[in-house]
Amino acid sequence: MTDPDQLLEALDPDQRAVAEQLTGPVCVLAGAGTGKTRAVTYRIAHGVHSGVYNPQTVLAVTFTARAAGEMRTRLRDLGVPGVQARTFHAAALRQLSYFWPSAIGGGVPRIMEHKAPLIGEAAGRLGLSVDRLAIRDLAAEVEWAKVSLVTADDYPRAAAATDRSGVAGFDPTTIARLLSVYEDAKTDRNVIDFEDVLLLTVGILAERADVAERVRRQYRHFVVDEFQDVSPLQHRLLELWLGGRDDLCVVGDAAQTIYSFTGATPRYLTDFSRRYPEATVVRLVRDYRSTPQVVSLANSVLAGAGRFRSAASVELQAQRPSGPAVRFVAHDDDEAEASAVAARAAELIRSGVPAAEIAVLYRTNGQSEAYEQALSRAGIGYLVRGGERFFSRKEVRDAVVLLRGAVRSQGETPLPDAVRDVLTSAGWAPEAPAARGAVRERWESLNALVQLADDLYAARQADMGELVAELTERAAAQHAPTVDGVTLASFHAAKGLEWDAVFLVGVSDGLLPISMAETEDAVAEERRLLYVGITRAREHLELSFARSRNAGGRGTRRPSRFLDGIWPSDERPARRRRGKAARAEALASSLTLEDADPEVFDRLRTWRAATAQSLDRPAFTVLHDSTLVAIAAARPTHMRQLAILRGIGPTKLEAYGAEILAVVRDDGGSEGPGDGA
Repeated sequence: MTDPDQLLEALDPDQRAVAEQLTGPVCVLAGAGTGKTRAVTYRIAHGVHSGVYNPQTVLAVTFTARAAGEMRTRLRDLGVPGVQARTFHAAALRQLSYFWPSAIGGGVPRIMEHKAPLIGEAAGRLGLSVDRLAIRDLAAEVEWAKVSLVTADDYPRAAAATDRSGVAGFDPTTIARLLSVYEDAKTDRNVIDFEDVLLLTVGILAERADVAERVRRQYRHFVVDEFQDVSPLQHRLLELWLGGRDDLCVVGDAAQTIYSFTGATPRYLTDFSRRYPEATVVRLVRDYRSTPQVVSLANSVLAGAGRFRSAASVELQAQRPSGPAVRFVAHDDDEAEASAVAARAAELIRSGVPAAEIAVLYRTNGQSEAYEQALSRAGIGYLVRGGERFFSRKEVRDAVVLLRGAVRSQGETPLPDAVRDVLTSAGWAPEAPAARGAVRERWESLNALVQLADDLYAARQADMGELVAELTERAAAQHAPTVDGVTLASFHAAKGLEWDAVFLVGVSDGLLPISMAETEDAVAEERRLLYVGITRAREHLELSFARSRNAGGRGTRRPSRFLDGIWPSDERPARRRRGKAARAEALASSLTLEDADPEVFDRLRTWRAATAQSLDRPAFTVLHDSTLVAIAAARPTHMRQLAILRGIGPTKLEAYGAEILAVVRDDGGSEGPGDGA
């Protein structure tokens, strides 16, 4: 029996505070890399080993199958194998399958793998002309409506309230009709979709008190991870599971809210203390993942959110030793950027960084092709996250069959050797093939199984039977082992993952924030997306963009506005400037402190310090010293004069322009409506 007190010695003070609070309600505000999974798994293990929890009465809910698989593995290693760790959908499907025969009768309808066919049929019934892209957008809108608990009748009002008009070119009334006809089409075929798993479970629990009571007797203690990503539908299911009880521990970070377009909302996290006034709130701020250089950049980007920064987000405190400086690189065009990233990745690999510990992250999936080509030319293996599922690959299915057949014949052979013997017959070799493409991908899949066997043997001297059981469990949860190769992924797909080295590419306005982000809330979410990307890096981090799309094109792109005051050099688009403006810009780029008016410079520094303090962010993120020097030398009196100075972009001008001019004038006032006209 594990000593509960000794178990907690592995935690830092904040993590221990989480693990010691065994009864709810508990809200854990956990920044990126602060060990939230560690804290909650130790909390569960502490509760079980101290006798407060029966492991069969604990339900831990995560948002990805991978996270659920990782939590189960950790709990098993802590001597707590009986706890249920599942996604919302997996937990709901388990309950729906169990109670459907008695509550509804018969078997659960077949779950559609894709909505597109029925969306297309529903559009056809309504006489709507739709192409593949329109069907994809309409399917996403159906999902949003369902997880937001918006019915067809309610849709026009909800669409207007959330500025969702014009989806796929159709007005809200038409989409409302489509929602209704889509449901009819499903009924006609006796099928349900992914969201129906939650909706039907909610319906049964709400209408059948006897079923709800059985579920509540089974599960008494709840843990919900990534609580900032909960949708109204998921939250309604959680409420029905709880049944008025409050033995609930939620974990989240408002700064990582990046899925609002799918119906996720951080309000359940940010309002948790209002809903449960007696709740214990613990902040995890010690970042064990990233170097101080990475953490500092992440904090600076988040600080720039201003009034859009949630009180439920945290400022990270780096715990790792100092590492390499964050690299900021501007390239001439997209191809040059991709080639340079591939060359830098090759350099890191030669220095000892495993390819599997390198990631290239981008805003849109369409950006991946250039990096696939560049890595291939450089002879570097890669995998595109979001492609074919690992356990669906033919070579993996065949390998699992061979491993299952070898369970009885393993004998005394250690697991790593036995697996290598078996998979050699399937095409695995100790050395990676020189060929690229499908040949290399096949080897990487088999090698991932070899590495998993090594890990299990090192962790608990596992045998072939335990490996096969692990693979069966992982296949059910789609919890793939690590594949050797550079990861290519979107910022969204990278959520929850981490690597030793991360390249954030295409970080220019128009991509980050993406041009479709037109509202202040949408732009704020794009900033959080960059924050998520930055915090995926443990040690090496490079941010880059290309001034032009094509070689020889006009360099009109500039770094993301989220990096204003952070990007080390002025990369605003090159423009032809004439006369006084051109001379002023040239002068500003070569100024020193001796050129500045000392009194104006001192006033500017005092103003900057006060502004930074009010925003709770580093002073340099407001304005660099070089920009203060330029202002103090030029002593602008109008907005146009201020706008041409180095370091004053549109965002800075809008945020601070009037205040800067007032400081220069030393009148304590603000610019009048006629100034700058």
